[in-house]
Amino acid sequence: MLKPVKNKTVRAAGGTFAIVASKYNARYVDAMLRAAKTEILRAGGKVQIVRVPGAYEIPVVAAKLAAADSKFKIQNSKLSAIICLGVILRGATTHAQHIGEAVSNALVQIQIQHEVPVIHEVLLLENEQQAKERCLDKTHNRGTEAAQTALEMARVMAGL
Repeated sequence: MLKPVKNKTVRAAGGTFAIVASKYNARYVDAMLRAAKTEILRAGGKVQIVRVPGAYEIPVVAAKLAAADSKFKIQNSKLSAIICLGVILRGATTHAQHIGEAVSNALVQIQIQHEVPVIHEVLLLENEQQAKERCLDKTHNRGTEAAQTALEMARVMAGL
């Protein structure tokens, strides 16, 4: 069952968040991107957005941002978390499954290796109806949920 996004009040405490978003399936990803950006800004954070062609390209940019965190500052702030947004729709072949698994495996390795929270909202969905429910519906927008998770993880990491 699809759970609605809870309205949480999490302060960013001046944190800086990178959002890596796919251009592919733009209608859905753009809606998640708007929701995530709004949530971060509402919490007082800074946002750096990087657009990539598709979901498969998200990990390399996330890795570059995570690795670069110690070399340079995004908007003169330490990177608090990286939010990854994309939509992969299943088709007649197993291609979508392979992309989804590759992205998931890469993102988990990036956050472990670089100790920067990487929020995974690269959705592997069965059809456009699922995409509409999870991306266009404000009650269930996974962009909002991703931003809330990023804010919470930034707080957790800062306390360690």
